[in-house]
This record gives sequence, C-alpha cells and structure tokens, in this order.
Amino acid sequence: MEKFRFRRIRSQRQMERHKKDKSTLQPNSPLVMALAGVRVIELAGLAPAPFCGMILADFGAKVIRVDRTKVAMSLDTQGRGKQSVAINLKSSEGVAVLRKLCVQSDVILEPYRKGVMEKLGLGPHELLKENPRLIYARLTGYGQSGSYASAAGHDINYLAVSGLLSRLGRSEEKPYAPLNLVADFAGGGLTCALGIVLALLERTKSGKGQIIDASMVEGAAYVGSFIWKSQAIGMWDRPRGQNMLDSGAPFYDTYQTSDGKHMAVGAIEPQFYRQLLKGLELDAGELPPQMSLSDWPELRRIFTERFASKTQEEWSKIFDGTDACVTPVLSFDQVSLHPHNRDRASFIKDSSGAESPRPAPVLSRTPAEPSLISDPVIGEHTVEVLKEYGFTSTEIDQMRTAGVVECNAVKSKL
Repeated sequence: MEKFRFRRIRSQRQMERHKKDKSTLQPNSPLVMALAGVRVIELAGLAPAPFCGMILADFGAKVIRVDRTKVAMSLDTQGRGKQSVAINLKSSEGVAVLRKLCVQSDVILEPYRKGVMEKLGLGPHELLKENPRLIYARLTGYGQSGSYASAAGHDINYLAVSGLLSRLGRSEEKPYAPLNLVADFAGGGLTCALGIVLALLERTKSGKGQIIDASMVEGAAYVGSFIWKSQAIGMWDRPRGQNMLDSGAPFYDTYQTSDGKHMAVGAIEPQFYRQLLKGLELDAGELPPQMSLSDWPELRRIFTERFASKTQEEWSKIFDGTDACVTPVLSFDQVSLHPHNRDRASFIKDSSGAESPRPAPVLSRTPAEPSLISDPVIGEHTVEVLKEYGFTSTEIDQMRTAGVVECNAVKSKL
C-alpha cells in the first residue's frame, strides 16, 4: 500500500512538472533565450570581437561593452542589444572598476594585442583567481603564442598565413581576399562565440571557467578544413581558379545577364546539370562532356553568351522551381524582397529602418530575439550598469567628476 501511495505521489509530481513544462511553451509565455542570465564584458574593439558580442547578445546574453572615455563616437556597427560603459583605463581607479565588473561576470571578451591586459593587471590568471568560474576569451589575429603573437595585422594577413588566401582568386590572377569575411568574422568572431558557448557548457559540469585562445589564423584555417581534407580526392590538384569550386568549372560560376545583373550557377551533379542545359535551351549532344576539363573554356563561352541574352528576372522565372541550381545574385536592395527570404523573415529592420540579417541559426524553443532599438552610444548605460554591479550613486558621481567614468545620456529625438 505504501509502495502504491509513493508511486501515485511521484506520478502526480511528474504530471505537475509536465504541465509546467507545457506552460512555458505557450505562445503568450515570456521568451527566455538560450543565453539568458549570462553576463559578458566586451572590451571595445573592431569587427571580429563586436560581432562575437552581438551573437551572444542576440541569443540572450547581457553584453556590456566597455568603451574608452573622451571618444566622439563608437566604431562598433554591431552593437545590437549591448549596453555601453565608458571607463578611463589609463587611471588606476578605472582599472579597479573594470576589475570589479569582470570578476562579477561570466565572460570577458578581450580583443587586444598580447600583453595589454597583463600590463593593466587584468590578465586571465589574475582574474580567474578572483572568479574561478570566469570564461576569458582572447580574440586576436595570431593567437597568444608564436613568433607573430605580438604583431599587427588584418583579415588579409591572417588569411594569408592560414594558407587559404593562396587558393582564392581566378586563374592567372593574383590571390584576393573575399571582403574581410573569412578571418575576421568566420574564423574570428563566430569561432570565438562557439568557444565561449562550449566553455559555458563545460562549466555546467566542472563549475570552472577557462581561457579561450581564439586565433583568426587558426580559425580561418579551420573554416577551410574541407579544402585541406579534400585535396587527396583530386578536388584541388589544379592551380588556383582552375578547380571545380573556385571558378574553374563553367557550371559553378556567375554570369552576367542582359540587364547588367548576374545569375549564380552551381549545377555540379549530372541531374542538376541536365536541368541547367534544359533551362538554357542547349542540347547536351551538341556540347562537350561536362567533366572534360580541356573543354571548360568553350563551355564557359557558350554559357556566357546564352545568359547575356535575357534579363535576371527572365532567367529567374525560367529556373525557379527547378533543380538546376541557378539563382539570381541579389543586391542588398533586393534580398529582403525575394520570396524565400520574405517567407522566412530572414532580414529585420531596427527602429531607424536599417536592415540587417536575422540571427542564425533558428532555435525552435528558445530562438534569438534581437534588439531593434538603436545601438548604444558610448557611456549610455554607465550609471545603470555600475549600480547593477554594486556601486553606489555617491561613488558613481565621484568617479564621473574625477573622469574615471563617463556618462552620456541619449538625447530625445522629439
């Protein structure tokens, strides 16, 4: 009887938990994002680190950007969802303020050259002594060790040292960097964000923080793992720009249309290639074989002439709904109007009407809900954040007067 009673009580508790779990999934329940409750201190920098911070903020983390004082405007165009605190790190008092913020947070995101934080006494080993759960992410071009560790550089330099730049570019042309996407953002900001999330996950098991050494050289190389690991199967055994996926193949390239726009073609597999030829109204029997590398220049000439005979809109109508792997090359002005992107709401507008991509990937239960208000001005949240971290109004006023911190309220646009 007692055993049955225990089972009944346990069953009732399970039902109550089930009801509670179901209630959290109701449409009207408040959204709790995946990184809610995580506090991040992001030291202001350029491009990669701000992108990393924006990813964390988009998925629910509280990201506090630490800006310098006496700066006219922020260069962070990826400040979405962040708060800004302006601290004078040239003063010992300012360093003490930053220390207090760091040791009370979950993550510090640091983009400086090697040794800068150590000179301030805020290196990872010092801060981890005070907060063993702290995750200290160091995002640099060359990493924390090696002969280039203290050297200056930009995306193109990191891409060059990664080996990938040597593979980018058309045949008989010099290597070129595809914007600053591969090292700065893919190998840098995105990879660093992955490292932070991994460290947060591991901390749930060990209770301990750790140091993340995110090198953009290594991140870019890692993003290019497919290039490295598919050399053995003959995909990259020809010179730059003469392989299947680097503009060598005529069926994997872009073509100009009669209105000066472009179509992208990726018809690799035979069944897709057949549909490409069908849309172009070309007879396979009258063309060289698809995989005859010596005939690729002639195939490219034929495709170029054919695509130049119609507008982008006309070709889009022909290929939409087929598996020819042919799509329009959309401009920023066109992209949110494309039916597929519009159906998925893939692009969002902020309060000023500026458009940008929606955070990805999409999570079914705890999706990102990016802030749509304007990015923070430098020092906009100084008072609010310092109070949250335990500073009194008197202390804040004294620091403002002494120039240790800076507060800039946003002016009303009435």
